[in-house]
Amino acid sequence: MVTVEVQQLITERVVLLIATGFGLGSFPWMPGTFGSLLGLPLAWWLWGQPLTRQLLVITALLAVGVPLCHWASHWLGGGDAPQIVADEYFALPLVFLGVVITHRWWLLGAGFALYRLFDITKPPPIDFVETIGGCLGIVLDDVLAALLAWLVLRGAQAIWLGP
Repeated sequence: MVTVEVQQLITERVVLLIATGFGLGSFPWMPGTFGSLLGLPLAWWLWGQPLTRQLLVITALLAVGVPLCHWASHWLGGGDAPQIVADEYFALPLVFLGVVITHRWWLLGAGFALYRLFDITKPPPIDFVETIGGCLGIVLDDVLAALLAWLVLRGAQAIWLGP
Protein backbone atom coordinates (compact mmCIF):
# COMPACT_ATOMS: atom_id res chain seq x y z
CA MET A 1 0.00 0.00 0.00
CA VAL A 2 1.30 3.45 -0.95
CA THR A 3 1.43 5.90 1.92
CA VAL A 4 -0.01 9.39 1.77
CA GLU A 5 3.52 10.85 1.87
CA VAL A 6 4.57 8.78 -1.14
CA GLN A 7 1.43 9.81 -3.04
CA GLN A 8 2.15 13.47 -2.28
CA LEU A 9 5.76 13.09 -3.39
CA ILE A 10 4.68 11.43 -6.65
CA THR A 11 2.10 14.17 -7.26
CA GLU A 12 4.68 16.87 -6.59
CA ARG A 13 7.20 15.26 -8.94
CA VAL A 14 4.66 14.82 -11.75
CA VAL A 15 3.40 18.41 -11.41
CA LEU A 16 6.95 19.78 -11.38
CA LEU A 17 7.90 17.63 -14.36
CA ILE A 18 5.02 19.03 -16.43
CA ALA A 19 5.39 22.59 -15.09
CA THR A 20 9.10 22.70 -15.90
CA GLY A 21 8.55 21.44 -19.42
CA PHE A 22 10.12 18.06 -18.69
CA GLY A 23 13.33 19.79 -17.66
CA LEU A 24 13.49 22.49 -20.35
CA GLY A 25 12.66 25.11 -17.73
CA SER A 26 15.89 24.26 -15.96
CA PHE A 27 18.04 25.49 -18.84
CA PRO A 28 20.27 28.29 -17.55
CA TRP A 29 19.70 30.41 -20.65
CA MET A 30 16.24 31.34 -22.03
CA PRO A 31 14.19 28.67 -20.23
CA GLY A 32 10.91 30.25 -21.35
CA THR A 33 11.92 30.11 -25.00
CA PHE A 34 13.07 26.51 -24.76
CA GLY A 35 9.95 25.58 -22.80
CA SER A 36 7.75 27.27 -25.41
CA LEU A 37 9.10 24.86 -28.01
CA LEU A 38 6.91 22.17 -26.44
CA GLY A 39 3.86 24.11 -27.60
CA LEU A 40 4.84 23.95 -31.28
CA PRO A 41 3.79 20.33 -31.96
CA LEU A 42 0.50 20.96 -30.16
CA ALA A 43 -0.09 24.16 -32.14
CA TRP A 44 0.74 22.31 -35.38
CA TRP A 45 -1.76 19.56 -34.53
CA LEU A 46 -4.49 22.01 -33.50
CA TRP A 47 -3.98 24.03 -36.67
CA GLY A 48 -5.97 21.57 -38.75
CA GLN A 49 -8.72 20.99 -36.21
CA PRO A 50 -12.15 22.64 -36.21
CA LEU A 51 -12.26 25.96 -34.38
CA THR A 52 -14.48 24.52 -31.65
CA ARG A 53 -11.95 21.78 -30.89
CA GLN A 54 -9.13 24.33 -30.88
CA LEU A 55 -11.00 26.46 -28.35
CA LEU A 56 -11.84 23.48 -26.16
CA VAL A 57 -8.27 22.15 -26.08
CA ILE A 58 -6.72 25.58 -25.45
CA THR A 59 -9.28 26.35 -22.74
CA ALA A 60 -8.62 22.99 -21.09
CA LEU A 61 -4.85 23.54 -21.22
CA LEU A 62 -5.14 26.97 -19.64
CA ALA A 63 -7.63 25.73 -17.02
CA VAL A 64 -5.16 23.00 -16.06
CA GLY A 65 -2.24 25.42 -16.30
CA VAL A 66 -3.45 27.79 -13.60
CA PRO A 67 -3.49 25.28 -10.71
CA LEU A 68 -0.47 23.47 -12.13
CA CYS A 69 1.55 26.70 -12.10
CA HIS A 70 0.19 27.51 -8.65
CA TRP A 71 1.47 24.30 -7.11
CA ALA A 72 4.75 24.42 -9.02
CA SER A 73 5.29 27.97 -7.84
CA HIS A 74 4.50 26.92 -4.28
CA TRP A 75 6.97 24.02 -4.40
CA LEU A 76 9.67 26.12 -6.11
CA GLY A 77 9.58 28.88 -3.53
CA GLY A 78 6.83 31.20 -4.80
CA GLY A 79 6.44 33.70 -7.59
CA ASP A 80 6.88 33.16 -11.31
CA ALA A 81 9.95 30.96 -11.06
CA PRO A 82 11.89 30.83 -14.35
CA GLN A 83 11.74 27.03 -14.26
CA ILE A 84 7.95 27.11 -14.71
CA VAL A 85 7.34 27.00 -18.46
CA ALA A 86 3.99 25.20 -18.70
CA ASP A 87 2.33 28.60 -18.94
CA GLU A 88 4.42 29.28 -22.06
CA TYR A 89 3.77 26.03 -23.86
CA PHE A 90 0.10 25.86 -22.84
CA ALA A 91 -0.55 29.40 -24.18
CA LEU A 92 1.44 29.13 -27.43
CA PRO A 93 -1.31 27.33 -29.44
CA LEU A 94 -3.52 30.39 -28.90
CA VAL A 95 -1.29 32.26 -31.35
CA PHE A 96 -2.58 30.09 -34.19
CA LEU A 97 -6.26 29.99 -33.23
CA GLY A 98 -8.38 30.04 -36.37
CA VAL A 99 -5.48 30.67 -38.75
CA VAL A 100 -6.78 29.44 -42.11
CA ILE A 101 -3.56 29.43 -44.11
CA THR A 102 -2.43 25.87 -44.69
CA HIS A 103 0.42 24.53 -42.59
CA ARG A 104 3.52 26.58 -43.26
CA TRP A 105 6.74 26.23 -41.29
CA TRP A 106 7.58 29.90 -41.77
CA LEU A 107 4.21 30.92 -40.30
CA LEU A 108 4.78 28.65 -37.31
CA GLY A 109 8.21 30.25 -36.86
CA ALA A 110 6.81 33.77 -37.23
CA GLY A 111 4.07 33.10 -34.68
CA PHE A 112 6.58 31.59 -32.27
CA ALA A 113 8.94 34.57 -32.67
CA LEU A 114 6.12 37.09 -32.14
CA TYR A 115 4.92 35.23 -29.08
CA ARG A 116 8.38 35.14 -27.54
CA LEU A 117 8.94 38.82 -28.41
CA PHE A 118 5.76 39.89 -26.61
CA ASP A 119 6.36 37.53 -23.68
CA ILE A 120 9.93 38.74 -23.17
CA THR A 121 9.40 42.48 -23.71
CA LYS A 122 6.02 42.58 -21.91
CA PRO A 123 4.46 45.61 -23.61
CA PRO A 124 1.31 47.04 -22.02
CA PRO A 125 -1.04 45.52 -20.94
CA ILE A 126 1.14 42.44 -20.38
CA ASP A 127 3.36 44.27 -17.91
CA PHE A 128 0.30 45.20 -15.86
CA VAL A 129 -1.20 41.70 -15.87
CA GLU A 130 2.06 40.25 -14.64
CA THR A 131 1.75 42.39 -11.50
CA ILE A 132 -1.42 40.50 -10.55
CA GLY A 133 0.86 37.84 -9.14
CA GLY A 134 -0.03 34.34 -8.12
CA CYS A 135 -0.95 31.58 -10.50
CA LEU A 136 -3.36 33.78 -12.45
CA GLY A 137 -0.66 36.35 -13.18
CA ILE A 138 1.79 33.61 -14.14
CA VAL A 139 -0.57 32.33 -16.85
CA LEU A 140 -2.34 35.54 -17.94
CA ASP A 141 0.80 37.33 -19.09
CA ASP A 142 1.48 34.45 -21.49
CA VAL A 143 -2.13 34.43 -22.67
CA LEU A 144 -1.91 38.15 -23.46
CA ALA A 145 1.43 37.67 -25.25
CA ALA A 146 -0.22 34.93 -27.33
CA LEU A 147 -3.23 37.16 -28.07
CA LEU A 148 -1.00 40.02 -29.22
CA ALA A 149 0.93 37.63 -31.48
CA TRP A 150 -2.43 36.30 -32.74
CA LEU A 151 -3.57 39.85 -33.60
CA VAL A 152 -0.42 40.48 -35.60
CA LEU A 153 -0.76 37.15 -37.44
CA ARG A 154 -4.44 37.75 -38.16
CA GLY A 155 -3.64 41.24 -39.43
CA ALA A 156 -0.92 39.85 -41.68
CA GLN A 157 -3.31 37.14 -42.86
CA ALA A 158 -5.96 39.75 -43.72
CA ILE A 159 -3.42 41.77 -45.69
CA TRP A 160 -1.98 38.69 -47.38
CA LEU A 161 -5.28 37.04 -48.34
CA GLY A 162 -7.37 40.20 -48.63
CA PRO A 163 -10.80 40.87 -47.09
